[in-house]
Amino acid sequence: MNQYQQKWIEVLTNAHIPDWKIEAQGEDIYVEMPHVTDLKLIRDNLPETLALMSLDIREPKERLKFIFHNGYENFEYLLNPNEHDLDEK
Repeated sequence: MNQYQQKWIEVLTNAHIPDWKIEAQGEDIYVEMPHVTDLKLIRDNLPETLALMSLDIREPKERLKFIFHNGYENFEYLLNPNEHDLDEK
């Protein structure tokens, strides 16, 4: 686990979001949410929310994938994509 990933886990954990389980999954961050969580609402607000949360992070930015899952469906969000990620699109 790199320092940037560790700091994000710390920031998300310190947000005290009820019933969210946040953990490292390889080089990614896996977030398990209650099954009643509206993933569309999370996905729509995620860029702005992460931007605000990132103000507390001083570590050098690295590529980081967030995987959100509510028991039924999931989505991924890539923060600081690298050249390989951008070439895939």
